[in-house]
Amino acid sequence: MPRVIFYTATTLNGFLADDHDSLEWLFAVQQDEDSFAPFIANIGAIVQGSTTFEWVVAHEGLAEHPEKWPAFYGARPTWVFTTRRLTQIPGAEVRFASGSVREAWPEIAAAAGDLDVWVVGGGDLVGQFADAGLLDELRVQIAPVTLASGRPLLPRDLASDRLHLESIAQNGQFAELVYTVRRPDQPEEARDAV
Repeated sequence: MPRVIFYTATTLNGFLADDHDSLEWLFAVQQDEDSFAPFIANIGAIVQGSTTFEWVVAHEGLAEHPEKWPAFYGARPTWVFTTRRLTQIPGAEVRFASGSVREAWPEIAAAAGDLDVWVVGGGDLVGQFADAGLLDELRVQIAPVTLASGRPLLPRDLASDRLHLESIAQNGQFAELVYTVRRPDQPEEARDAV
């Protein structure tokens, strides 16, 4: 069964995006160019929310230049959870889903195969995976940036008994924290074996 990983960047004070859903703050921060390649090599399927999808499409001009899609996600199937109709990117394997992540999970897991599933964002969608007991890892790049307000990293309560710190690393100006997430039905003593 594939693992579900939330790999993201956040401001020092816990925001994924500003009040206008922009990630512009992120691109001003220096990071190691090659740090992403080992992660994405182990990803078989991608999941994201509609706001994240729309921002990437608009910011990168993907509707006008769909040939740029592979630079972001490769040929991996991508599920976009949405409650409204969104524009398909020609040539991209994008599947729009509505309803619960639990309902879509069998198809996502089958597409990922032996590789992992990357939940790109946003925070509420990641929270839905956590609520469903499907979130396995948080991989958070903390940027030396603060915002007065914005979209929270993970708008859910996850107590420390569900999170186990695996590693701390530096990535350019980012501090990377990796936590395994104990599923609600998993005994606490099994956490260290994950």
